Amino acid sequence: MKSDETLGSDAHLLRSIEETGRGFYVAVGLLLLGVLWGVFAYGTQLTHGLGVTGLNQPVSWGFYVTNFVFFIGISHAGTLISAILRMAQAEWRRPITRMAEVITVMVLFIGAGNIILDLGRPDRALNVLLYGRYQSPLLWDATSISAYLTGSVFYLYLPLIPDIAILRDHSSKYRFLYTVLALGWTGSKRQIRILDRAIAIMAVVVIPVAISVHTVVSFVFSMTLQPGWHSTIFGPYFVVGAIFSGIAALIIFMLIFRRAYGLENYLKYIHFKYLGLLLLTMSFLWFYFTFAEYITAFYGNEPEEMKVFWAKFTGDQAIFFWTMVICNFVIPMTLIGIARLRTITGILVASISVCIGMWLERFIIIVPTLSHPRLPVETGSYLPSMVEWGLMVGCFSLFGLFYLLFTKFFPIISIWEIREGREVGFEEVVERVKSYLPNEEKTPISEGARG
Repeated sequence: MKSDETLGSDAHLLRSIEETGRGFYVAVGLLLLGVLWGVFAYGTQLTHGLGVTGLNQPVSWGFYVTNFVFFIGISHAGTLISAILRMAQAEWRRPITRMAEVITVMVLFIGAGNIILDLGRPDRALNVLLYGRYQSPLLWDATSISAYLTGSVFYLYLPLIPDIAILRDHSSKYRFLYTVLALGWTGSKRQIRILDRAIAIMAVVVIPVAISVHTVVSFVFSMTLQPGWHSTIFGPYFVVGAIFSGIAALIIFMLIFRRAYGLENYLKYIHFKYLGLLLLTMSFLWFYFTFAEYITAFYGNEPEEMKVFWAKFTGDQAIFFWTMVICNFVIPMTLIGIARLRTITGILVASISVCIGMWLERFIIIVPTLSHPRLPVETGSYLPSMVEWGLMVGCFSLFGLFYLLFTKFFPIISIWEIREGREVGFEEVVERVKSYLPNEEKTPISEGARG
């Protein structure tokens, strides 16, 4: 990296691009092993068909659809967290927005790919484009995810442009790539004004698109008459769960790269505290929606619904259900709700717990219902095969690999936003805070009020 005093301490953010340590290659090697296991598993499935999986009738959905809903949910980390914090002008957002936005784009590819895995024959994915009918929630799903992915890519790329220009001017690697992607950025006032306006527009646009995506994902379930699925609460329930798991995933990645790249000076305890409190809030919201869903089903006491209900509470799926409750509510409430336990380690454990719990939530939404259909068929069971386990490991490894490779080409923390935050200065922040407060002018008190 060329030395330049104008970068100052922020030169550290470019060092990981120029300098590749042994740990990076070890991480890439391990992730590649996971990806290769997934490739081998998919090759086996393509050769022998879906018969090598644990999928059957009536349980025709399993790990693949669970992972699809889980990954699409995590994608809300970037869009909603980053966009809402930008619109709210929360100054503490600056070191975390890039990490959140990258998560969104990466997991959307992985999530959509799980639908291809579930099809068995990947060529049938073309049927959605060739013969799709808008009466079907499946086509709504494909349309909303495509729009969301397009918007998220633009929302990631726009704030990257100034940092790409910094890399073009200060990095000795990939100079041609950065020159092309920088789009002639010079940092003029006109360019800054246009970029700020474009980012603001995209922040407004992607929020409703993101909410619509997981609402439409829930419609794939709730538009059917299957017991446990046909519910009006599924839309907001899925959106809350998506934000919940997205925040947890963001915290985990922040801590991983904080340690790996020595970003302690940028990702401070205050960031984890604020996100941890937001995670706790979403935990209470998740519990509220979960309680509302199951108390309604229990009070209605519809026979087919109750088969699914008791399968989750006391039956063969009970271990997954109660583990989900512990992971999504008990652990976050304990580790984040109690102030002395609200350490960075405590917040990390709570976040890992939430990711596990939210994956289990998607699993017990799918499998118990399909195991107890309304149709007069025998009750089914589902046991994932090694092929499904291999593809699941491959998907998570590919997500990690994409994210890690991104950090070798672009700064994982937005340099220009950090510098802009410093230039805003203390006085402007104070003035903005004062604008939120009541005026200090004293208003006359009427005689009646005095009395």
